[in-house]
Amino acid sequence: MVLRWLTPLIVGLTLLAGGVLDPTWGQPPDPRGGERLRPEERAIVDRNRERWERMTPEERAHVLENYRHWKTLTPEERSAARENLRRFRAMPPADKTRVLEDLQRWNELPEARRQELQHDYDRFQRLPPERRERILQRYRQYQALPAEEKDRVMRNWERWQKMTPDERREMRERLHRERGSR
Repeated sequence: MVLRWLTPLIVGLTLLAGGVLDPTWGQPPDPRGGERLRPEERAIVDRNRERWERMTPEERAHVLENYRHWKTLTPEERSAARENLRRFRAMPPADKTRVLEDLQRWNELPEARRQELQHDYDRFQRLPPERRERILQRYRQYQALPAEEKDRVMRNWERWQKMTPDERREMRERLHRERGSR
């Protein structure tokens, strides 16, 4: 649920941090040795020369990279990023702090893990709504459990993960029989 708007929020916050949501912030690198700029980038620099000159070369490169990324987004992605930024700005300070901490944890994940999580989220979003709701309901039930019960559930899950497909099938059949005899 959070991942649906997390990706556009990450883009929005990254762009905000780089100062490119307002295109007048993005300025090209120092012409005395920086990379070549496109005409639109040069125009932005010219409008914001003083701000650009206060930036370190790393900040300039970051702003330029963010600006170029922003330009590659579709209008829908830009709109979603703007909306997420608007929602972020309207959040209470504690929620903003939590989102930024979550974003930092996300960015610290290895790229392979982020891709895996994104794939899992996309797969979850493709599930029928009733299946997604059942999963979310189970998650809420898990969250409400006492710590020792959560530990028991996690131990059982780890045991399940170590089972072979045949062992899992047998376990399902046994549980189905036991539930049927009640």
